[in-house]
Amino acid sequence: MSIQWYPGHMAKAKREVTEQLKKVDMVIELADARIPYSSRNPMLDSILQEKPRLLVLTKSDMADSSMTNEWLQTFQKEDIEALSINALKNQGAKPIIEKSKKLTAPIFEKMARKGIRPRAIRAMIVGIPNVGKSTVINRLLGKKSAKTGDKPGVTKAQQWLKVGRDMELLDTPGILWPKFEDQLIGYRLAATGAIKDELLDFEDIALFVLNILKERYPEALKARYNLEEPLPEDGVELFDEIGRKRGCLQAGGYVDYEKAAEIILRDLRNEKLGKITLETPEDREKIEAE
Repeated sequence: MSIQWYPGHMAKAKREVTEQLKKVDMVIELADARIPYSSRNPMLDSILQEKPRLLVLTKSDMADSSMTNEWLQTFQKEDIEALSINALKNQGAKPIIEKSKKLTAPIFEKMARKGIRPRAIRAMIVGIPNVGKSTVINRLLGKKSAKTGDKPGVTKAQQWLKVGRDMELLDTPGILWPKFEDQLIGYRLAATGAIKDELLDFEDIALFVLNILKERYPEALKARYNLEEPLPEDGVELFDEIGRKRGCLQAGGYVDYEKAAEIILRDLRNEKLGKITLETPEDREKIEAE
């Protein structure tokens, strides 16, 4: 299955981000802690160029904490300023401000030498759809000013928001890119809800997720679906077994794969399978090596 999604408002958003970039001091890029590589828009590198950037891993409460730490260590080795936050529990707002001040210090030092009075940091916040941008903004603001939702495409236009005295934040719509160079990226984005479900083949995505869980989180599978050892080696057989355990049967006793797929993806997104990360730094290396 080939997964692509690039609505018209995203093409417009890309142009607007490029136009507004000169008005900001830095960029706060959000990525999903469950897929820290696949949820980063590769177009941003060419758009943002040398603009100071802070990478914030959102939804860390839903991700495997040991894997999140591994990703943060990887980014640190690559000289990428990064941190993870749990926005729903109001964690991470202060570190974002502190790291933003560190990144923009040279800019304000230069302004001071020119006799320019200090002002708030002007930052642009960017990320793919459904990465948790509005939730992060609301935590930074300490109030509900940005719309939130569990579906991609909630924010449709840019807006300036004031974060106390420290920061002025330019919110932007979520932007995907026209073509996923590796289909595994598309599958990971689909599994975590970055692409509208109406455009997906749930069965394909669920099978992809099951193969990852079988390899890396077998105990989570056994606990959630009451499965016994040994787990089926074949992903389709595992799909069958879960479908039967969950009563997803059609006339004649055949498994209703569509219904079973919806259950599996819903369980993943609602943390019923526990804290799951769908990609590792090694996964990224394999894609980049191809």
